[in-house]
Amino acid sequence: MIDYFKADEWNIIEEGFHASMHEIAESVFSIGNGMIGQRANFEETYSGHSLQGTYVGGVYYPDKTRVGWWKNGYPEYFAKVLNSTYWSGLRIWANGEEIDLAKVHILDFRRELNMREGLLSRSCRIELNNGLRFRIHSKRFYSLIHKEYSALKYSIEAEQDAELRIENYIDGDVQNKDSNYEEKFWEAVSEEAQNDQLFVQVKTKKLDWHLVTATQFEVYKNDKRSQLAPAAERRAKFASNTYKVSVKKGDKLCLVKHAISASNFHHNTDSLMVHAKKQLQKMAASTFEEHFHMSSNAWKQKWETADVVIEGDVKAQQAVRFNIFHLNQTYCGDDPRLNIGPKGYTGEKYGGSTYWDTEAYCLPFYLVSSDPAISRQLLVYRYKQLDKAIENAQKLGFKDGAALYPMVTMNGEECHNEWEITFEEIHRNGAIAYAIHAYIEHTGDRQYLLHGGWEVLLGIARFWSQRVHWSEWGQRYEMHGVTGPNEYENNVNNNWYTSYIARWCMNFTADCYRYMLAEHPEQAKALIAKTQFKTSELERWGHISKNLYLPEFPELGIKVQHDGFLEKELIPVADLPESERPLNQKWSWDRILRSPYIKQADVLQGFYFFEDDFSAEEHERNYRFYESYTVHESSLSPCVHSILAAKIGWTEKAYEMYLRTARLDLDNYNNDTEDGLHITSMAGSYLSIVQGFGGLRIKNQELHLNPHCPSQWKGYAFQILFKNQAVRVLVNPQGTTVHNQGSQRIEVKHPGGTLRLEAGESGKF
Repeated sequence: MIDYFKADEWNIIEEGFHASMHEIAESVFSIGNGMIGQRANFEETYSGHSLQGTYVGGVYYPDKTRVGWWKNGYPEYFAKVLNSTYWSGLRIWANGEEIDLAKVHILDFRRELNMREGLLSRSCRIELNNGLRFRIHSKRFYSLIHKEYSALKYSIEAEQDAELRIENYIDGDVQNKDSNYEEKFWEAVSEEAQNDQLFVQVKTKKLDWHLVTATQFEVYKNDKRSQLAPAAERRAKFASNTYKVSVKKGDKLCLVKHAISASNFHHNTDSLMVHAKKQLQKMAASTFEEHFHMSSNAWKQKWETADVVIEGDVKAQQAVRFNIFHLNQTYCGDDPRLNIGPKGYTGEKYGGSTYWDTEAYCLPFYLVSSDPAISRQLLVYRYKQLDKAIENAQKLGFKDGAALYPMVTMNGEECHNEWEITFEEIHRNGAIAYAIHAYIEHTGDRQYLLHGGWEVLLGIARFWSQRVHWSEWGQRYEMHGVTGPNEYENNVNNNWYTSYIARWCMNFTADCYRYMLAEHPEQAKALIAKTQFKTSELERWGHISKNLYLPEFPELGIKVQHDGFLEKELIPVADLPESERPLNQKWSWDRILRSPYIKQADVLQGFYFFEDDFSAEEHERNYRFYESYTVHESSLSPCVHSILAAKIGWTEKAYEMYLRTARLDLDNYNNDTEDGLHITSMAGSYLSIVQGFGGLRIKNQELHLNPHCPSQWKGYAFQILFKNQAVRVLVNPQGTTVHNQGSQRIEVKHPGGTLRLEAGESGKF
């Protein structure tokens, strides 16, 4: 854990440059707009350690699967988000010496991410080895309005007379840090350098993705546009223009770079260059400031519904806004073909692919903080990949429309290459079904069942009904050879959470079938014919549901994580030497698998999803038991524990877990922020406040609140959308105030009764 970034309610601030923190800062200061994003690499040359990364949504590469030995069913490739053409680079020489921030003397330095408006800025004063000194200021943003547009404004002020040489370049000759065989994935198509404009088109070696990057460069000297004749250079995947400028002491050069990044994910390949040129001409007709003003207004609109206000705890406030900011610049719901990678646009780990994290953690955030259409797009993403999920199941021997959604995917195909995850961590299917349930509860949009929802549920239910087997010895259904959410336990039998959510999926699918048949009989009949559904499937689901084995231990009053768990050597985490943690960096995998230690919520994941199925005493007993063996070495772990602790009434424990999930990246808890941010777990910090301390629940399409206020806070406030009605909640130790900011009457259930509010009305409890 580090304490490096200055605490501020709306900004992330780095004061002073420390090379050892640079890659962490590159992750933290990343910016994007839901379609493209970039790590906070310096514009100038930096020869120190750096992960230079620019990533474009939808564009990926099927890298060769790298495994020790092949197993039947392994995917042929591991999909990777591509490090793409670098548009923001500048090289600057002063009297022949290049400005390299790893080699110059940095006299002062400040970097700031303005989360309210989506602006990355930096100021520094440097001294070169030749004695020249300069003040540098830079600003950069990605437009939330025009998703292919980004821009930077860079100024350099001379403290002595100097001869400057400035090279503006585009570089498509880039490489993924996580390339399995150090292969470069891009090939050259064309390069152009004309006047102040540059164009580079590249394509992938496989799948034929094309990307055109175009820039227009403007040079201002003391606020006056300079008409300079650049020297052009072109080579494969690279184009540049170099300018020579003489400056006197006190002169200020301002360099403005407009950029377009366009791919054939959104446009026809044959017209891609023409499109990029037209867009560049259109966007460069307006100033940096005009574009930024439009984008910052779009950010302000996002904050109107997504913001959480905390009084009296600046670090907690900064942290939750940091996480909300990165979620909203990672996914905007513009395209149902896009999803949320665990690192978003901030790094390459996990390949940038879709995981179950989206449905389990991210979708609940968007459900209450954004237009319902955004959440629906995440469901449509899975519906569009249903055929692939059925194919994935067929490869593993399932049939008759059974669907197994992939653990890791870009296009619906499985591309994860660890057998214990690929074949066995099948609980991911349950999270997708649960997301459909949550969406209907929050929005009331049961029509979605008729437009893809029930077909997805049916494929998942069919999978579960084939994945269990009947045990003659036990006279019950069991599920063997699975990996639960706790990935420190592989290939176990009867994982409680996996079996519980499987049973729930079959029951929920049956309930949805009965609803459609009763309320929309004609459409239901069409779906039955399309899917070749038979009522005998309902009977099998019912029989499985009544006879499915769910391990428990009545003497302790707990659900048992899986067969054999209680036979382990049960030494609590509190008794582990601190020097042996984190386990995944200190212990062998063999030792971890034999231990009782839990990476993240497993049984408790089920208590989080299905809390009303269990008594308050069961919640407390299971939390107390399993948390004592949990090492929280997954970024997804602290938020669930925070929410459950708040429900039990252990507010101090909930606050401890909240800080851990909220400041996971800012304070580098897991010692891996340099690889990129934990985007999908960021939703957990929001949920820890809204669902945890706020006690927000949607049950039977009714709004419930049960707020608690941590002793460290004077109060807090959040706004949610419920059935597309804006509701603002303010909580302090004296009570809770609810504002109905929508146009319709609402009811709010709370421990003391029901609050009924007309449109525009406020009430307290």
